[in-house]
Amino acid sequence: MENKRRCSRVKAVLPVRVTGNDISGNSYSELVHTLDVTESGARLGALRQALKVGSLITVQYKQHRATFRVVWTEPAPGRTEHQAGIEAVNHRDLWGLGAELRLQVPIQPLEPAAPAGA
Repeated sequence: MENKRRCSRVKAVLPVRVTGNDISGNSYSELVHTLDVTESGARLGALRQALKVGSLITVQYKQHRATFRVVWTEPAPGRTEHQAGIEAVNHRDLWGLGAELRLQVPIQPLEPAAPAGA
């Protein structure tokens, strides 16, 4: 299986405010949280709004704001909430984890296990 990730992920549950438009075009603002972050994006959890892939949202963390593009979205397993993957439109360290993210070992794809008796 090939790894398609461009950046290492760091598990980080951070409270963020998301504003944008839902799939019906209605504006919304809600408090959600990240599940993990990278230098260029994040995975959001606890979204009550179903977001449209390709739409732009504003994410506020503490006093900092940045614009992100929704890359994917899916219902959270067994819940009425959604998760979404987002990618920064303008690259900047919104999370304040720059040094920690740079120190992460790049993710390597798993090698297939050798057949038994080989």
